[in-house]
Amino acid sequence: MSANTFVDNAKVMAKGQVTIPKDIRKVLGVTSGDRITFIVEGNSVRIVNSAVYAMQVLQKEMAGEAERAGLTSDDDVMALVKELRNEDEST
Repeated sequence: MSANTFVDNAKVMAKGQVTIPKDIRKVLGVTSGDRITFIVEGNSVRIVNSAVYAMQVLQKEMAGEAERAGLTSDDDVMALVKELRNEDEST
């Protein structure tokens, strides 16, 4: 196992509930009320912070969109923002 790998376990209760160990919650960056996502891959399950996972999915889906829209530099992005702000002010 790598230096960043550790093992922890928890007991499954009668209703299928499990308390996520404190060290695991810390790694996931979750606290009371946060949501987690279960990703099933074959016979393994990964548990991830839902907010982080949603952002990763969005970033993957948006990859390359700026280039396809002709936004190849910071100047292009700033020009688009300025144009959109001007349109918003004129309506």
